[in-house]
Amino acid sequence: MKVIVCGGGVMGAATAFFLARRGVAATVVERTGVAAGASGKSGGFLAQNWCDGTPLEPLARRSFMLHAALAAEGFADWGYRRLTTFAGSYDALAPRLNEQSPPSWLTRDVFLERRIGIPATTAQIDPAAFTNALMDAAEASGATLVHGAVGGLEQAPDGKVTGVVVDGQILRADAVVIAMGPWSLNASVWLPIPAAVHGVKGHSLVFDTANIPAEAIFLDVRTGTGVVETPEIFPRPDGTTYVCAISRDGHVPDDPAQVAPDEGAFEQLAEICELVSPALVRDSIIARQVCYRPVTPDGMPLIGVVPGSPGAYIATGHGVWGMLTAPATGEAMAELLIDGDTHAVDIADFDPARLMPIVTH
Repeated sequence: MKVIVCGGGVMGAATAFFLARRGVAATVVERTGVAAGASGKSGGFLAQNWCDGTPLEPLARRSFMLHAALAAEGFADWGYRRLTTFAGSYDALAPRLNEQSPPSWLTRDVFLERRIGIPATTAQIDPAAFTNALMDAAEASGATLVHGAVGGLEQAPDGKVTGVVVDGQILRADAVVIAMGPWSLNASVWLPIPAAVHGVKGHSLVFDTANIPAEAIFLDVRTGTGVVETPEIFPRPDGTTYVCAISRDGHVPDDPAQVAPDEGAFEQLAEICELVSPALVRDSIIARQVCYRPVTPDGMPLIGVVPGSPGAYIATGHGVWGMLTAPATGEAMAELLIDGDTHAVDIADFDPARLMPIVTH
């Protein structure tokens, strides 16, 4: 069976990885680089039960288990560890007496109001390292990574997809998986993909820090101007700390390499960081990052067969839970491609057909 996966983000890498475990060596086509988008610039936060009560619950719980199982195999190090997770607040306009001192790496005016995760239920990974490890493992089992831009599909007269056009050359396949994040909608020129995926731009900073415990922090921060932002702070085991905030809907450029930050966003985020922690100062910034997360109108991903196009599949639209749900999504795609149905998780709620009307080609 010949499978081409369009996209070298975590969904594409996970699909190739689980296909390789079933003896199918996929070809992954990536325009910019493995983990070049949100898969390399997200927080890498994992939660076992935060999707409970929604259609994502089985996918999230299965995937949380798979993350632990993959880390235990030890075929690569991607910074997997369990976390304690807190929710808190900081209000520059209404200082309060903090009777319970926060950890020393936070300012005294930060209130950690409740624990929202324990090591049994929350964890983290380095997303770029995780995505690359999946891709490397898939390649070691026979998968191929092709650098190039997907420019179209080859289809038989009956509409069956038989290959993709990459930089003017046809790569033939029995099945094609569209896993290009917010750029998946570009494939609507060739396929009847639901006109549903768009991008939400997020900004993040990575700091060189030390001696910060394994504690994730979700804050509501009101600055001196009255603006409220919701930074997420994730210290990592490599001695760095990742902070993200300032998410906005925005136009997704044609080329992922052209993604640019909003004017003043990094400065605004740096100011927030200095308000809440003496460890998160401008001099310790080692990376400024911006990316687009793929989202859908109902908040549920697109996973499954592209309606009316035999041989075409899609896996995208996972929003903020992309890194969490990638392993179970890759596993499900491998089952669907090889067996014709999924076994570990029912993906009926993520059927692309639910978001019709569609864009026709």
